[in-house]
Amino acid sequence: MLTLHRARADAVVVEGDRIAALGPYEELYAAHGDRARTREWDGRLTPGRHEPDAVALLEAAYWPDPREADTLGTEPLTGAALEALGMTEARWGATARRGIQRLFAAGTTSVAGPFTRPSVRIAVERSGLPVRPGPRPLTVSGPADFAVLADDGSCLVTCIAGRMVYRAR
Repeated sequence: MLTLHRARADAVVVEGDRIAALGPYEELYAAHGDRARTREWDGRLTPGRHEPDAVALLEAAYWPDPREADTLGTEPLTGAALEALGMTEARWGATARRGIQRLFAAGTTSVAGPFTRPSVRIAVERSGLPVRPGPRPLTVSGPADFAVLADDGSCLVTCIAGRMVYRAR
């Protein structure tokens, strides 16, 4: 199945987990529109963000669960506040999953590693978030990892391997 993602005048055609075509929307719609599911976003198409500090964000910070907001707040905890939590492997896995969701919401399509905590490494692997040394450009036949950003820099959608992992409401 083909999906045509339109971001204003630019577009990307995704087939499975790969980019089948890139270019002006009108050209791609003419070539693929009759066979593709079309999604439209009022933003600009980008390769997404690469997060070089992912290890610190996921292995040295606690991302509170929304149910803990009254007592722990909503921002990541580090240092003494983190140490006071008495973290277990299960809790590290849960906080990593919440941190990954925040990364997706920021348009992150790849992270730097390596991850040494087993539960964090598993959370990253299961999320599909690519671990690599740096960002990659969008290329035909390359992985369908991209984001669409609004004019204010906020993320509208994040796709990893052709799968939408975040969409702004």
